Amino acid sequence: MQTQSTFRDLVIAIDPGHGGKDPGAIGHRGTKEKHIALDIGRRLRDMVAATPGLKPVMTRDSDKFIHLRGRTAIARNAKADLFISVHSDAFRISSARGASVFCLSQHGATSEAARWMANRENEADFVGGASISDHDQDVASVLLDLSQTKTLENSLDFGHRVLSQIGDIADLHSRRVQQAGFVVLKSPDIPSILVESAFISNPQEEARLRTAAYQKEIARSILDGINTYYAERAPEGTRYAML
Repeated sequence: MQTQSTFRDLVIAIDPGHGGKDPGAIGHRGTKEKHIALDIGRRLRDMVAATPGLKPVMTRDSDKFIHLRGRTAIARNAKADLFISVHSDAFRISSARGASVFCLSQHGATSEAARWMANRENEADFVGGASISDHDQDVASVLLDLSQTKTLENSLDFGHRVLSQIGDIADLHSRRVQQAGFVVLKSPDIPSILVESAFISNPQEEARLRTAAYQKEIARSILDGINTYYAERAPEGTRYAML
């Protein structure tokens, strides 16, 4: 018989986007996406750590550059159960607004905007001098089978739950989970989402992103999405399932 001490925590990988020499998008007031992502990521980390049965792991906890595949490697080494990449959106038209949630697509982007966004985020590896086209053949083979596993289905389910929670506290750019070929979401066995917390290229949303109140609201919405997701599917042998 298992005792309470033998049950494992669910590991939540939190990935603040960009960092170091890669600032990400920059707002009209000079706000850098990398700093906003880290602020929200740290707030989410603290909330996850305070939740019984959950354990956070950060891909970065300082202003440093990490290759996209290095981020997923950190999550895999930590045996993460979920992967959440935190970003702030940007577009050439400053009136674009609202939060979004993305998942991986193996069959093309759900929209031109989703394709554009994935291309922008994937450029992060070029900042570090690495080509994202250099796929390990074994990993590429596994990715081809991704649609035959439950991972993408679970990612979409989780993404819908987070998007629903964010919709209660913020405008949404799209009311459905978008899909595109984000490199950072390509873990074949970890449900993964990318959260665009608002448009940093929109002056009003940039101002909101700079506030502790909004950062906490986004972090809380993601946590609520985690809780609603696991309320129905907490794995056996976890502390969360015993609560």
